Amino acid sequence: TYSNLEYIIVDGNSKDGTQEIIEKYKHIFQKSISEPDKGLYDAMNKGIEMATGDYIGIINADDIFKTPTVVEDIANFLHKNMVEACVGDIEFINEVGTIVRYYSSKKWLPNKLKIGFMPPHPSIFFKKELFNAHGKYRLDFKIAADYELIIRFFLKNKISWAYSDICTTTMLTGGLSSSGIKSYNKVTEEINKGLNLNNIPYSKFKVLSRGIWKKLGLLT
Repeated sequence: TYSNLEYIIVDGNSKDGTQEIIEKYKHIFQKSISEPDKGLYDAMNKGIEMATGDYIGIINADDIFKTPTVVEDIANFLHKNMVEACVGDIEFINEVGTIVRYYSSKKWLPNKLKIGFMPPHPSIFFKKELFNAHGKYRLDFKIAADYELIIRFFLKNKISWAYSDICTTTMLTGGLSSSGIKSYNKVTEEINKGLNLNNIPYSKFKVLSRGIWKKLGLLT
């Protein structure tokens, strides 16, 4: 429902019919690129470089906006609150479309990054100039470059932000950062790395234990 939208598609030279779909809907996509890349975060950085809008939101393959009004709702919220970023909620569904988890930022605060908790990345809309001022996604992270960037923006540089109370995105379960113990350990390693790189004091034990606290409902 929002008309002032710059829609950019970044494809890693896939051979699954993506290019044919882009061609079919080229009247919608203002810009697109399809070429080999260095992974997910390299693709995000390419899209950010191409973007000319005031704010940037990222939606990944297999994800959809919760409603047709999401971008309009976010734009209205940002216009009213005049912050550098807003965080919101997302929902996870399984392959048959049943909601299996609701991930909210309502109780989130930046200090929770020190103990392993971040707002859902797809729910965040960033002011474009933040990437110019503080840098984009680091390519030396394989699975948690989004976490490091949020540390850099929210904790190190203390950007202005607000909770939108908007569910922005519906995601399929089983993403890169939520695929078992191997993934959990890799995310833990990269959270530690991100906090250290940004000179943020924290407890390694609390980061490692975040899954237990989450299951107990002590932190959301």
